[in-house]
Amino acid sequence: MSNIQLIIEERPADIGHFLVGRLLPFRERRMVGPFIFIDHMGPAQMSDHQNLDVGPHPHIGLSTLTYLFEGNVTHHDTLGTNVEIQPGQVNWMTAGKGIVHSERTPERFRHSDKVLHGLQIWVALPRELEQMDPTFFHAEGDTIPSWEEGGVHYKLVAGEVKGHRSPVPVYSRLYLLELKNKERQTISLGKDLYGDVGMYILEGSVESEGNVYEPRRILVAKNSQLCDFVMGEHTTVYIFGGEPFPEPRHIYWNFVASDMALIEKAKEDWVARRFPLLPNEPDIVPLPPEHPSLRQKA
Repeated sequence: MSNIQLIIEERPADIGHFLVGRLLPFRERRMVGPFIFIDHMGPAQMSDHQNLDVGPHPHIGLSTLTYLFEGNVTHHDTLGTNVEIQPGQVNWMTAGKGIVHSERTPERFRHSDKVLHGLQIWVALPRELEQMDPTFFHAEGDTIPSWEEGGVHYKLVAGEVKGHRSPVPVYSRLYLLELKNKERQTISLGKDLYGDVGMYILEGSVESEGNVYEPRRILVAKNSQLCDFVMGEHTTVYIFGGEPFPEPRHIYWNFVASDMALIEKAKEDWVARRFPLLPNEPDIVPLPPEHPSLRQKA
């Protein structure tokens, strides 16, 4: 990628069940376009007695995007959604003024060895939609636009780019584009991108301006119009970004807002059990103790 502004390497983060690779937010770059949080989950090898069990927890002010490479996760939320996400599908949950959900290993896999590998992404909402009613959308893999171009396979997970539009109902101008190749290829995307742009290298390598970049890091460009790079053999990257918001965002735990007062109210409501709750799921995730790393401004 030409004119690289910043390199963000994965940092280990304990989410209470296993370690993930935390990418955003980063101390020198809190957001890329509307993207405010990215975790690389796994690949986690889980035995027949190990399962993902993230109990009921709240969100406000954002949309979550779950995209799996391997494994299966059951999503259950207070809208009544109970769906299993599989590799290649997209779960898009918009919290708006507030939603509660859990994420667990599906029952049919709980007593067998398994792998969990994917991306967990948060996209901040425009200020005027932060208090919208919550919604949920599930996209089957065969509904996601994909095409071949110059020996590279493209898949548009979310947003709009290169004349294609994903069915995922986003609320601002953005894109999350997967590129895969088998042979070394030169890529030029400058004329197709807009706003901020970042690239996550999942596997393989990327070359730019004489430098070679390995997996598990984000490259952030200074200018989206100069997004040229070389993909090494058998490489997978994710190009993401879009139009940044005019005002900053606060992030605390699972809450995102342009006004800190909304986050303070959400904290109080969660402690007082004023959020809706999921039936038959008593393992509610408590509000974490006050800690500077949980209160950030993006």
